[in-house]
Amino acid sequence: MKGVMVQGTSSDSGKSFIVTALCRIFSDMGYKVCPFKSQNMSNNSYVTEDGCEMGRAQCVQAEAARLEPQTFMNPILLKPRRDNSSEIVLMGKVYDAPCDKNYFKDFTMTKGLETLRSSLKYINENFELVVAEGAGSPAEVNLNDGEIANMRVAREADIPVVLITDVDRGGSMASIVGTLELLGEDRKKVKGIIFNKFRGDISLFEDAVEWTEKHTGIKVLGVMPMLHDVVIEAEDSMTFNWSSAYDVKDCINIGVVKFPRVSNHTDIEAFRYEPDVRVSKVQPTETLDAFDAVILPGTKSTMLDMKFLCDSGLAQKLKKFSARGGFVFGLCGGYQMMGEKILDREFKDNDQISEIDGLNLLPVTTVFNDVKTTAKRKGYAVHPSLNNGTQVEGYEIHFGETKFCKDPKDFSPLFELEGKDDGAADSSLKSAGTYLHNVFHNDAFRNEWLNMIRDAKGLPLRGPVDTMSEKEKTYDKLAAEVKKDIDINYLLKEIIMIEK
Repeated sequence: MKGVMVQGTSSDSGKSFIVTALCRIFSDMGYKVCPFKSQNMSNNSYVTEDGCEMGRAQCVQAEAARLEPQTFMNPILLKPRRDNSSEIVLMGKVYDAPCDKNYFKDFTMTKGLETLRSSLKYINENFELVVAEGAGSPAEVNLNDGEIANMRVAREADIPVVLITDVDRGGSMASIVGTLELLGEDRKKVKGIIFNKFRGDISLFEDAVEWTEKHTGIKVLGVMPMLHDVVIEAEDSMTFNWSSAYDVKDCINIGVVKFPRVSNHTDIEAFRYEPDVRVSKVQPTETLDAFDAVILPGTKSTMLDMKFLCDSGLAQKLKKFSARGGFVFGLCGGYQMMGEKILDREFKDNDQISEIDGLNLLPVTTVFNDVKTTAKRKGYAVHPSLNNGTQVEGYEIHFGETKFCKDPKDFSPLFELEGKDDGAADSSLKSAGTYLHNVFHNDAFRNEWLNMIRDAKGLPLRGPVDTMSEKEKTYDKLAAEVKKDIDINYLLKEIIMIEK
């Protein structure tokens, strides 16, 4: 197999960033290139055309490679439920096995390794190059016997490794040297090093590069600067580019509640392309006075995060915010929380609470059941405040069923998705919710919703922003930056051993 694996000395070292860039660079060069991450731990997921679930980061990388995302690109997705357990999604479907302390013994060396090998075989037979991404660090010696995310992948695929380290967090040279030392025999797989997120005058780092190459005997492919103006969808909410200040007068200020179990936060990524929108985290201590709208995103446990809203005082603040005319929008689990009541009598969503009151902003009730919905959806707006027929598409990932619990009167469904009503909203769309992930990535709908807020605030209305065009520009810009700072020719000829 031809390709390269990008591993990091730590989490958030920039692996996904570099893999995305290489996918676009190799695609531009005419290679049929495939991104791959054997095992991803994230509640940030995506639904493929055939209704399967996979990690969102690999979907971004597929876009950069100009491919349709498919589950062989991320065959194993672990979705954390609690600190000590996760839901296993295997080739896009929930796998009925526990992900606990016995996970490495009971799954990784059996079904997990089998699935890894079959995915690599498919990629080898259908693509010219693979750009694989590691997980966390390969130097976790306590996990190495049972891991299927780092060096085992490199060995199974028989591809070289490039090690990336984060200069910004400090100790990057020690991280490189320490990681290599702990790799043992696998150190031989490492053929290149990248320093990432460097700030300042690059000439001041030349001695560090020289020392690293001399001490390790491994080529430093380059030093990537901190790129503030190149932002791709984040793998988790830790790396989302939150605004740190509000512009009360001239901008729309959107607050996003960061639940302890937040999932699919990329639903809000499209707002970064709107020049007059600022997105900030909602803190439990805030009054919400600075916000024009508040979004309740998805969650891995609606019941427990609804309890978080109540215990933190945010539930009462959200009710007051809505009562004084603020816009509140719920996505998936956030939509469920906006209803009157949430029932989990069979403990499908959590193992602590069987019933809890919602925010009572929408006349709906949610009941959890055994069925998990994962499906791509297309449809159109049916709410009277929206342009009738505005096209929308996205995907559903949820347990539970939400229905109007009484005569809705001044409330209506938001969309019709493939013949079925979805969501609910009041007549002014100030309280609204939907199961449709990626709803704000629909440019026309996002523009309508934002223009309602602009109109209420006295701001000039704007036309829709073409987010796909903006994303393509970002991929191209990222690729150009990496080509400028990383020796791509050396990577291809001396590490991957391919010429074209």
